[in-house]
Amino acid sequence: MSAGEWDERYAAGERIWSGQPNQALVAEVSELAPGRALDVGCGEGADAVWLARRGWDVTALDVSSVALGRAQQHATEAGVAVRWLLAGLTEAARTDAALAEGGFDLVSAQYPALLHAGDHEPERALLAAVAPGGILLVVHHLIDAEHARESGLDPADYVSPGDVANLLDDRWLLEVHEERPRHVVGGAGAHHTTDIVVRARRLR
Repeated sequence: MSAGEWDERYAAGERIWSGQPNQALVAEVSELAPGRALDVGCGEGADAVWLARRGWDVTALDVSSVALGRAQQHATEAGVAVRWLLAGLTEAARTDAALAEGGFDLVSAQYPALLHAGDHEPERALLAAVAPGGILLVVHHLIDAEHARESGLDPADYVSPGDVANLLDDRWLLEVHEERPRHVVGGAGAHHTTDIVVRARRLR
């Protein structure tokens, strides 16, 4: 989907998602000491606001101006500050020094709609944004590929947590790579019941 298509989807209703932080983020990050965090594909901002409330210095990006408007309102109502970027991941990585130079102690990509590129540019942008000692957390739904293709969507076109894990080298420690039950009440993704979770720590 293009930025305009995402804007149309968000504008079609008052809220798309549940308004609550994603379960995998809460499970994997609650015990971490706050630092600098990047929220990739932040949508309506629930994850970014949750991180900011816990003391993280948060940068959040999304291609939809409608989504970012709602996210900013959420942050204002919560009394927290978040740096919002209207951009896709690879675009931001080319223009934002913090993304390009490992500026974040946590990089979180929850259900990102990142299209494959021949040079693995999206995956490499995620890896490059993580500071030494930092955590990369990539989460996606476990999807029935045949059913998705019948609906006009081919999961093979998009970056998966496994694609990111496959690019890890000896600078990384893969801490989690598993399927995990998911229970969400409300929001467009509530019908998904299983997630794939990858958590990796950059060693140097």
